[in-house]
Amino acid sequence: MTHPVQVELEAVDGAARATVAHTARGSYRTPCFMPVGTRGTVKHLSATDLDQLGVQIVLGNTYHLMLRPGAATVAELGGLGRFSGWSGLTLTDSGGFQVFSLEPSVDDDGVTFRSTYDGSTHRLTPESAVATQELLGADIQMVLDVCPPLPSPEATIRLAVERTSAWAKRARAAHGREDQALFGIVQGGTDLALRTESGLRTVELEFDGYGIGGLSVGETRGEMLPALEAALAVLPADRPRYLMGVGDAASLVEAVALGVDQFDCVMQTRLGRHGVALTTSGRLQVKNAVHRSSDEPVDAACECTVCARHSRGYLRHLFQVGEPTASRLLSLHNLAWTLQLMDSMRAAIVAGRFDDLRREVLTVWG
Repeated sequence: MTHPVQVELEAVDGAARATVAHTARGSYRTPCFMPVGTRGTVKHLSATDLDQLGVQIVLGNTYHLMLRPGAATVAELGGLGRFSGWSGLTLTDSGGFQVFSLEPSVDDDGVTFRSTYDGSTHRLTPESAVATQELLGADIQMVLDVCPPLPSPEATIRLAVERTSAWAKRARAAHGREDQALFGIVQGGTDLALRTESGLRTVELEFDGYGIGGLSVGETRGEMLPALEAALAVLPADRPRYLMGVGDAASLVEAVALGVDQFDCVMQTRLGRHGVALTTSGRLQVKNAVHRSSDEPVDAACECTVCARHSRGYLRHLFQVGEPTASRLLSLHNLAWTLQLMDSMRAAIVAGRFDDLRREVLTVWG
């Protein structure tokens, strides 16, 4: 059995860890934030932008790519990286999160759902999710899991754990590409015992890495963190640990403190499109009239090209006149700001001062 992703521990500070994770096609440093390229691109940005930002891994969305342009088309055009002109690493989710948001028909074998594009009916099983992602060709693929909203009845969470576990076993058996890592996913809602159980059952299958799913879906951070800690406690130290769909600064720093390695979120670009900038002082609404004549950068402490070149007054003007460049520039800034935060966390772990940084971040974002 191959394990394409090996974790090399560089430093630890409490449970927080700075690592280098080695995949079949390249390595990435953690803590790591992965921008979401839903349909084969991070919205408003190009592969060149991502290179210049220092992005290491980009996510592709299996649900959207299997419907448009189709996984076979992506394969014909060289796989997700070549298709999108991106030479860094790629990760595809299973599509399950999007499918479950559509209220599909779910049974023990898989899920049946309607396309958001044309209403056509499609079927996704653990095996077809693997096969689809093998065609997409990402460096890391995720198993199909059941992701219930929170809060949900205890019986719903239990069924999600049972099906996720059974589907993980089937995905492991179906996976054939040795150059592509397969990550299992831990479910269990905010029930600590179920998180532990799901974690242990997933680890038994010996995946190449582990996602923690079903969090940041309606619960508070105070409910999320104990559940996350319970899952992490049973995950092996020599595999990557990936908290799925989480990207706000407070949750990032709290999760790294517990031992999470990598994250993804659409928040950075979504906020950017709505005029909201992430800064060392908190969220900033650039469209507010107070910035009309401001010559200040979005964040004087940020090292990105947007803060180096453009004022708040200019960015507000672009939003006021409906210029798409506004969304692009704030998306660039928000990603750069988040990547700088990850770099700061890594440096703090290496220096043995992670708790100081954690307190600084939580003072603003907590």
